[in-house]
Amino acid sequence: MHPYVYPLGLALLLAGPAYAQLSQQTANHAGRTQEIAAPITLNNAIALALANNPELSAAQRELEAVDATVAQAGARPNPELSTLMEDTRKSTRTTTIQLNQPIEFGGKRDARIGAAERSRDAARIKLAIRRDEIRIAATSAFFAVLTAQERRRLAQESADLARSAADATGRRVTAGKISPVEETRARVAAASARLELNQADGELDLSRRRLAGLWGNTQPRFTLAEGSAAQLPPLPAIADIAERSADAPQLRLARLEVERRQALSKIESSKRIPDATLSLGRKRDEEAGRSMWVVGVSMPLPFFDNNRGNLEEALRRTDKARDELAAAETRVRNDIAQAYEKLRNAHAEVAVLHSDILPGAQSAYAAAGKGFELGKFNFLEVLDAQRTLFQARSQYLRAISDAHLASAELERLLGSPASNQ
Repeated sequence: MHPYVYPLGLALLLAGPAYAQLSQQTANHAGRTQEIAAPITLNNAIALALANNPELSAAQRELEAVDATVAQAGARPNPELSTLMEDTRKSTRTTTIQLNQPIEFGGKRDARIGAAERSRDAARIKLAIRRDEIRIAATSAFFAVLTAQERRRLAQESADLARSAADATGRRVTAGKISPVEETRARVAAASARLELNQADGELDLSRRRLAGLWGNTQPRFTLAEGSAAQLPPLPAIADIAERSADAPQLRLARLEVERRQALSKIESSKRIPDATLSLGRKRDEEAGRSMWVVGVSMPLPFFDNNRGNLEEALRRTDKARDELAAAETRVRNDIAQAYEKLRNAHAEVAVLHSDILPGAQSAYAAAGKGFELGKFNFLEVLDAQRTLFQARSQYLRAISDAHLASAELERLLGSPASNQ
């Protein structure tokens, strides 16, 4: 045999599992849908997140696992086959073969199934909650990208305006109309605007990464988020919020936990009733030369252990679940009220900024710039008007962002209509 054949064969053998694992990892990664290198819409972002988010997949696996526990809870006890031999001598040997079947009393099987079904219902609600959270997170992250894009556009515009003002100031200094100190101030303002532009670029990159991370992509491929950042989420009616808050997902989960604890209490209560074991077999007596049927019933006597401690624990945990439900009702209602108030305030702030503050700041800056070119205003007045305009624009974008965040929080607390079915 060639001296290199054995090492080569061993290397191929060892590389087989590694290659298979690498192929599986590649297949798993390839199975995820990635966005195309094009503008992305809100619906596309939500669809990608729901289809590829690993946390949502984990919640789905948990539901599948709990489904298996429901099937197991309905299983009945297995029969037992036993053999007993008395005496080792063949002439006087007695051999007994019997089948023992445990019989459950006290509704133990129904109690197990009930508790398992409540756990399955809880897993379904958690999956629905997680799906809502992913959908809302995708919506919030998408509008965060839109806001960052708009902030970056405004920062670019501000940088261009500051550069133009600095150039105009330089020309007036050259003409001897103003002091060189004014040009220095203009150059400082232009440098600050460039710094804000760099910060806006960084915020846009982070927001794009957060959005793409929802579907497991660490390097965003989409070019931009397609939509309007100024599109405010609707302000729901108070009556609609009151109706939906009574059936909020967190409250449904807390109520279901009470039911699950009650089902577990039934299991512990049923254990106080002992189970019986029926025995049926055949006994062969070699010395007498005959066979006999063996029938028996056995049942433990609960003199020392009647499961009182476990039952008391289950009852107290049921009381605890009721207390947690009461606390959840108060907490959820307060959180809903706070989220609604934040959304209402954001709507009011955006309306005032859009109708009064932004137009006034824009008009003041335009007038200051025109007056500066005509020699009627000094550069400090232009710089002050420019700063006021930039602050108004930043406040406007912040108010829009706050509105989207408050709306996302409100929807998370209330749950989507599909999850409340």
